[in-house]
Amino acid sequence: MLSYPSTVALSSRTLNHLTDLIRAERTRRRSRWRRLDAGQQALLALAHLRNGDTISRLACGFAVSVTAAWRYVREAIDLLAAHTEDLNAAMRRITQLVYVILDGTLIPIDRVADQKPYYSGKHKRHGVNVQVIADCKGRLLWASPGLPGAAHDLTAARTHDLIDALSRATVMTFADKAYQGAGGSIRTPFRRRHHRLRLSRRQKTVNRHHAKIRAVGERAVATLKDWKILAKLRCCPRRATAIVQAILALHHIRTSQNPR
Repeated sequence: MLSYPSTVALSSRTLNHLTDLIRAERTRRRSRWRRLDAGQQALLALAHLRNGDTISRLACGFAVSVTAAWRYVREAIDLLAAHTEDLNAAMRRITQLVYVILDGTLIPIDRVADQKPYYSGKHKRHGVNVQVIADCKGRLLWASPGLPGAAHDLTAARTHDLIDALSRATVMTFADKAYQGAGGSIRTPFRRRHHRLRLSRRQKTVNRHHAKIRAVGERAVATLKDWKILAKLRCCPRRATAIVQAILALHHIRTSQNPR
């Protein structure tokens, strides 16, 4: 099997941060000698998350077994996920904003044995539902744990307590029609109903401005899916939450002036 050098579109600061986490965990566990040092393990994990390189390719490139590569990646993901801020911590930053944008996205997965809960009728494919919060410039603020793809966006938002949290913070939140009836501080576009066949001119104007605001939020979804591992998860769907949280932690390291 041939191997070749490649690049990962991340800064050395991101690599150093993950390396420090891995080194500290090895010290805490009094871990024995390993084939890869902390820096190489961090690079392997980042290549998997950012470039979507498969475990077998990484095992070949780093001259380790497939089992060892899988274990290295899983350990790094769990360390990053453990250092991701929860919704309460994110809300402390969100409350300082004028408004935010709430949207849901589907992370595609391979078909699984218990596939019915993961099939999204809207997207016509199997996946995991993730709720995303963006600021007025489309920057990714927070991403929720994953739920089976059959979950409706409004149901997912309520499950994660997003509706109540945003309402308690009195932060105006723009969302699409999937969140109709959410109440609180959630603002959704007008929609036609059986007793209202046409929207008024004012309602159409409001919907156009509402759509322009929400369109910016697509940048946050694009930022999340820029990590190629999310193009299609080929692992257990229950691992989606840890992977998304790890990516969120890495994203905040990249964008923060003073990373933790």
